[in-house]
Amino acid sequence: MAVAVVCREHGLPDKLDLSHDWPVPELGPNDVRLNVKAAGLNFPDVLIIQGKYQFQPELPFVPGGECAGVVEAVGSEVTRWKVGDEVVQMGMAGGFCDTLVVNENSLLPKPSTLSMTEAAGIGITYFTSYYALVQRANIQPGETLLVLGAAGGVGSTAVELGKALGARVIAAASSDEKLELCRELGADEVINYATEDLKARLKELTGGRGVDVVYDPVGGDFSEVAIRSMAWEGRFLVIGFANGPIPKIPLNLTLLKGCQIVGVFWGRFMSEQPEDHMANVKTLWEWFESGKIKPVVTDVFPIAEYEAGYAAMMERRAKGKVIFTF
Repeated sequence: MAVAVVCREHGLPDKLDLSHDWPVPELGPNDVRLNVKAAGLNFPDVLIIQGKYQFQPELPFVPGGECAGVVEAVGSEVTRWKVGDEVVQMGMAGGFCDTLVVNENSLLPKPSTLSMTEAAGIGITYFTSYYALVQRANIQPGETLLVLGAAGGVGSTAVELGKALGARVIAAASSDEKLELCRELGADEVINYATEDLKARLKELTGGRGVDVVYDPVGGDFSEVAIRSMAWEGRFLVIGFANGPIPKIPLNLTLLKGCQIVGVFWGRFMSEQPEDHMANVKTLWEWFESGKIKPVVTDVFPIAEYEAGYAAMMERRAKGKVIFTF
């Protein structure tokens, strides 16, 4: 039996419960059993417990799309892993459990330079941001990148990767404390859109030219402002809608700006273009090992405090990644 956060009915985190007798599946021939040390909380984990995500497991289920841990048993036909290996795992659900049985192909080696707490949250955020900036935006050195929600889980990785890819990064967030983190990650300019006029500041910072790429995981009121502030042939990356409302963009703006509105769905990219995904993984793992990039982890909660972790994300108080530990 395992300790796990369980979703038995759709709703907010107060509907979840912490089970101490969640059944552990039998180990199949191609399976690996993990002793989970830490798990990352992502915005899809907020949606999936409410029944609002693109893919929904049957009730009851354990949420959690990514985790890090140690291999404690392998199936008879497993060749890629051995007992004692430190790994990271990504899937649709299951990560908020101290014992996890998964197919061996859902695992990647943990970068040796990262702790379990750091490694638990690297997959979905870094993979999304790298795919967005490289495959979807084709961002070039010297171009200007605006990151909305820049201190959050995916936003902070977009700031960091944007700098690593040679862009001039403008980070926008809702507090000076969050913007200080963005500066530490390498942001060239920052905008507090709670106290400053986003459109006016972007015009000032770009000399009226506008920004080449917008990375938007937030949605809401600032999306249209950002598109109105784009340079000719700019690319607006639709990452998600953490602010709630899905914006309704006047399509004449794309005509006037000659810009593109580009959808970013990393989960489908991974299944549709697995070779490209693995090439991205190779680059990111090299950057982790060399110290070129390093995860921001400031909000860490024991698994028993899962409601507080969810609240930190849903109320947009978190800086960097929210991590649960076991």
